[in-house]
Amino acid sequence: MLTVNIHDAKTQLSRLVEQAAQGESFIIAKAGKPMVKVIPLDKAESAIRLGFMAGEFSVPDDFDSMGGGEIEGLFEGKAA
Repeated sequence: MLTVNIHDAKTQLSRLVEQAAQGESFIIAKAGKPMVKVIPLDKAESAIRLGFMAGEFSVPDDFDSMGGGEIEGLFEGKAA
């Protein structure tokens, strides 16, 4: 695995990030001591998960009219 000192990483960051995105991980070192490992993100992690809570709860049929009278009263200045 490639090890790059922090100064070189700063000057070559775009190229190094592109290589990491292609699967070539690398290590950034400071004064010869490894500090961090740069690895590509797993593409599945960044995917939007639609419907992951399907079936976990239900919305009442009268959801859009629940508390209608109470809300009207609030708009009219009447105490609840």
